[in-house]
Amino acid sequence: MANVEHRRPGSALDTGASGTPDPRIGAVRVALWLIAAVLAVRQVAVILRTPKGERLTDLETWIGPNGVLHVNGSLYDADKFTGTPFAGLALKPFANSAENALGWAWTFGTLGLVVVLGLVAARALPQPVPRRASLLAAPVAICLLMLSLPVRNTLHLGQTSIIPVLLVLLGCLAVRGERTSGVLIGLAAALQPTVLLFAPLLWFTGRKKAAGTAGATFAAATGVAWAAMPHDSSTYWVHHLAGAGLGAAPDDGANQSLHGALLRLGLEGPLEIGLFLALGAAVAVIGLRRAVTYARDGQLLLAVALTGCVAIAVSPTSWQHQLLWLLLAVVGRVGRRASDRYVWPIAIVLVMTLPSKMMLPNMSALDPLRDNVVLLAALATALFVPFLSRTAPEYREPIPTSYADPVPARWKWVPLFPFWRRVLTRPNLLLELLLIRVGYSAYQQTRLAATGGTISGGRERAETHGEQIHSIEQFLHIDIEHWFNHLTARTPWMESFFNFYYTSFHFVVPLSVLAILYLRRPAQYRWARSALGFATVLALVGFWGYPLAPPRLMENLNFIDTIHGPQDFSQPDYGTLTKLTNQYAAMPSLHFGWSLWCGLTIAILAPKWWMKALGLLHPFFTVCAIVGTGNHWILDAVGGAAVVGAGFGLTYLLQGPRVKEVLRIGTGKQPAVAGAVPDAEDAPVSKPKGAAGDRTPS
Repeated sequence: MANVEHRRPGSALDTGASGTPDPRIGAVRVALWLIAAVLAVRQVAVILRTPKGERLTDLETWIGPNGVLHVNGSLYDADKFTGTPFAGLALKPFANSAENALGWAWTFGTLGLVVVLGLVAARALPQPVPRRASLLAAPVAICLLMLSLPVRNTLHLGQTSIIPVLLVLLGCLAVRGERTSGVLIGLAAALQPTVLLFAPLLWFTGRKKAAGTAGATFAAATGVAWAAMPHDSSTYWVHHLAGAGLGAAPDDGANQSLHGALLRLGLEGPLEIGLFLALGAAVAVIGLRRAVTYARDGQLLLAVALTGCVAIAVSPTSWQHQLLWLLLAVVGRVGRRASDRYVWPIAIVLVMTLPSKMMLPNMSALDPLRDNVVLLAALATALFVPFLSRTAPEYREPIPTSYADPVPARWKWVPLFPFWRRVLTRPNLLLELLLIRVGYSAYQQTRLAATGGTISGGRERAETHGEQIHSIEQFLHIDIEHWFNHLTARTPWMESFFNFYYTSFHFVVPLSVLAILYLRRPAQYRWARSALGFATVLALVGFWGYPLAPPRLMENLNFIDTIHGPQDFSQPDYGTLTKLTNQYAAMPSLHFGWSLWCGLTIAILAPKWWMKALGLLHPFFTVCAIVGTGNHWILDAVGGAAVVGAGFGLTYLLQGPRVKEVLRIGTGKQPAVAGAVPDAEDAPVSKPKGAAGDRTPS
């Protein structure tokens, strides 16, 4: 393709580049290849552990003893086969194979295709490619593919969706000769018709012979299938409009196309069809023009990703296993500042590896976003995201946004640890919000998994631990929970105040402290956020290893649940809230732990004594609230304090002492790091002395 080099020195597969290799990079590369191998083994193990009737379900539907490819009649009679007639024709020879052997061959064959796909993508990175990136590109690409939802879905169902993507990448990036390239892309289009959108990409980038060959190959393959199976071909292309009416209902949340999104919004009939066609045409024109622009710029892999995102949007149905094109967009560079450079790839990886319910909170107002998160990401990629041109100076050297030079990790000799630096920048807000959301979702899932995935699963063990904690407190003479809980329950103003405090301040205060630090003390923000993150992770270990029933869920101790009301202890999942979250995650108390983190952070960083005093009142009121409402034991608060102390200790151990700050001369208000430049937004565009151009993320 125009302006693209197909073979380059220093590529991901070239080990003969000049220069002495860094042994640390070699260790990281070996570790990444081991991770890729572990992920592959894990995928096979997951498939093998899945009951026979629940794994490779699509493959079983097609090729099994009673599959549509094995019995007489139309492929589409049972509405289970959703591929093209050519795909059915290509799969028919496998119909008589041994079912079990085919399942094994299909699984390992798909894993092999994923590896080849990762190698081809790694070789296609746009120039210039730093040596470190060239060495790590292949294992990183394969790991991301293994973790992505489309690949996992393909392996679970036994789908063929890896093949069209690989054929397109081979045709655009690997093979020589326009005719060969066109044949590969034409065969891919015969399996997945929207791949025909790559023909205009070929045409407008100067490979007209390849575009013509792709169209001719598609027509020939479709014609052969039509001659061999005329009834099925008529059903697919005419009756179902290129397969639009096959498979699950098109308004299903798994259909991440414009057609599916419009149906989920309640549009139907001619209005929906007309709007879909109009929007699809606009997306195709704009997206393909952008893809051609980036292909001429030498970013062919990004151009392929953009065209694939257009195909996702304009296809009548784009199921989860067909969404792999979006992951390829991770190669695009977005953002002129160093702190912005990591936002786009991390956002894409999160969208492609995590379920949408982990990306956005479970709120009805966010349903349209959560139900269409992949489609919205594909549309943004194809139409709006301002990827940098290779000619832009920031493409190679983003604008530094440091307040001071980073401090290396303490243990330089340990692989990966030299990448841990105390970076004194204001991190990108979008990236921070994504990390907070995903981290909290993982926190929720871990709390639930601590009881085996069900609330009632850990009840007996949690109540036993509750008796242990109560006995220890009696021995220490600190068992004041019963007295203070009943005092709260019979004092209306105390009950109202502590109920409100318990339910309202747990999230509001920590998020407010983080927001103020982010805006006013960016150099201190990372230190405080890291301490909070470590404390939360350590608390999850406690939830997992020591599930504990809170006082209000101890049946024989006569505590009063002032917030949720009386519990029905005869039910396995008693109480309203116990059906929603793990109520046995009491030790350590993150209610108190997070409040203590807030109090200490405010006491350390606040400029006024009265601010420090107010900050320290927050953990005091919190411990009163958690005990007065019957939600925690005194020792739970002790555990919360322990994990917070450990969080600050780990932060000190890994990042070094907290950065000292001085006030700017002449203002007396805005803090600044001693010896540092002003805020990045106000600073002159120049790299700090000794600072690396490519900053390590959080």
